[in-house]
Formats: sequence, C-alpha cells, structure tokens
Amino acid sequence: MSPALSPEQIQAALPGLAGWQLEGSKLLRAYKFRDFKAALAFINQAGAIAEQQGHHPEIHNIWNQVTLRLCTHDASNQITEKDLTLARALQSLSLP
Repeated sequence: MSPALSPEQIQAALPGLAGWQLEGSKLLRAYKFRDFKAALAFINQAGAIAEQQGHHPEIHNIWNQVTLRLCTHDASNQITEKDLTLARALQSLSLP
C-alpha cells in the first residue's frame, strides 16, 4: 500500500508536471487532438505505460478530447508517489 501524499507534497510536485492540475483528490490532465483516431492512439500509448507500471488512470474520451485522472485506489483514492510517477511517464509521450 502506498501512503497518501500531503497537500504540501502535492503542491511541491505540480510545477514539475506540465499541464497537470489538482482536482479534488486527483491529478487531472486534459488533452485535445485533431480527431478521434489521434485521441485513441494516445489512449493506447498511455494504457501501455500504465500497464507497465501496474497503475491505471481514469480515462475519459469524447471524440478528440481525452481526460486523465490519477489517484491511488489502495490509498483511499488519494494521490501517492505512484500517481506522480505515472504523470511524469505520461509526459514523455509524443502527442499526435
């Protein structure tokens, strides 16, 4: 089980997570793509990274818009280091 991060730890990490913001007790990032095909390609890339890490985001897709939300379920749906690690890894994706 991963310990939840304090609000201060989360705020300290946010400047290093371009495009990510705090939404309640989750990290959120929204992406907009040229079309559904590009959005789906991104979802597949993000899914592969999440699977490698064994930590899976909430993924919401509407046509060309994808929203990711990160929290750790075994930490009562709070943000943990697992979420920061996944957010950093997702930043490495080349956006179509």
